[in-house]
Amino acid sequence: MENYRRLTIIINPIAGTLSKRGLDNWLVPSLEEMGYTVHTEYTRGPGDATRIAAEAAARGDYGVLAVGGDGTVNEVATGLIGTRTALGILPAGSGNGLARHIGIPVDIWRSLKVIAEDNIAACDYGEVNGRPFFCTFGVGFDAAVSNRFAAKHRRGLASYISSAVDEFVNYDADTYEIIAGDKVIADRAFLVVCCNASQYGNNVFVAPAASIRDGLLDVTIVHDSTKLEHAMSGLEMITGTISTHGKIQTFRTPEVTIRRSKGSTAHIDGDPVDMPGELRVRIHPGQLRIFITARKHHFKPIITPIALAVRDWHITLHRFVKSLCRLGR
Repeated sequence: MENYRRLTIIINPIAGTLSKRGLDNWLVPSLEEMGYTVHTEYTRGPGDATRIAAEAAARGDYGVLAVGGDGTVNEVATGLIGTRTALGILPAGSGNGLARHIGIPVDIWRSLKVIAEDNIAACDYGEVNGRPFFCTFGVGFDAAVSNRFAAKHRRGLASYISSAVDEFVNYDADTYEIIAGDKVIADRAFLVVCCNASQYGNNVFVAPAASIRDGLLDVTIVHDSTKLEHAMSGLEMITGTISTHGKIQTFRTPEVTIRRSKGSTAHIDGDPVDMPGELRVRIHPGQLRIFITARKHHFKPIITPIALAVRDWHITLHRFVKSLCRLGR
């Protein structure tokens, strides 16, 4: 029997850069004012969030709210696949790619408004060699950056940019065979990424037109080229102007096989993982219910990234002012 008004909050205390201490003392009353009964859990290690989410779904909770980044969201969502229990995202990580894709403000308090709207949609998820992903799966340069970033003690955007720059200097492209239906692509590539959502996180749009409700993966291949051209491809992702030309190839497919000549590093939703040389990737349509904003978002290159950057700046400024007010008390 479904516990219609019960929510479980799962908080990852080490996600992102902001402290989560006492966060439940603020979240619970806000959600109770919306008419929910709320239970809170803090994770202590890998796999905790999946277990807690699966238990919540088994007892029929209406929703499970993930407080953390894309890694936390991945764990929570994994425990909810194929159930009636909805995933809610209260973003508190470094990139927050899935939250940004579905229009959730990267601020816990503002994101509560999406839960209050109670607009739930059946969404897709991806799978690679039996492992689920909800935002992006990739091999190549982005996976190498994720691996370097994970080894650092400091989190946040600045640390991620530093990891990307350090990796960019000496990164050597791999050779891939990519098979999707009758399409076969064999070439050296800087990166290959399979997208359910439109971005890695931090408003870096690797597949601006991607949808989590179309039953398709958006595959982006950045073929090997010069350092300058790779840097220009990165700029296109930031501005949302990534397009198909000689060095960038995109296509949509429900499934794809990727074979690579070397290396074992990949990333699932931004977290590095070791995987074999042959990767079988496919989409599962409509198998995850998610609280999403009811507002329609139409992506416009340059304009949308600028608007989102302004919103992020406003949120950061608001946090700074609130911190100053607390110190002045």
